[in-house]
Amino acid sequence: QVQLVESGGGLVQAGGSLRLSCAASGRTFSNYGMGWFRQAPGKEREFVAGITQLGTNTNYGASLKGRCTISRDNAKNTVYLQMNSLKPEDTAGYYCAATSRRFYTPELLGHYDYWGQGTQVTVSS
Repeated sequence: QVQLVESGGGLVQAGGSLRLSCAASGRTFSNYGMGWFRQAPGKEREFVAGITQLGTNTNYGASLKGRCTISRDNAKNTVYLQMNSLKPEDTAGYYCAATSRRFYTPELLGHYDYWGQGTQVTVSS
């Protein structure tokens, strides 16, 4: 079992930045691929970014590509999402997820085994 706790969300003006964190506990963090997803009211959960177990590969979804960076610190059991140039349409709940699969598709929700409770990001215009 892996527990994931997100933090760092909040209210920010358009054009601002936020860094989200996701702290993991319960198992060896470096065994898990990690992803960030977001979900706005009335919309499906969508892929934002993913990073492999040792951080050697990253993937980005179309929504925040070029405006966000995913990273991880396996010594701290934490994955980060740095978001810049935020827009009102980035307003959503942001969720981190962990997968134990050795081979997986980062964009697929079903490939992740564990999910955090989410942190709300609100971008004002």
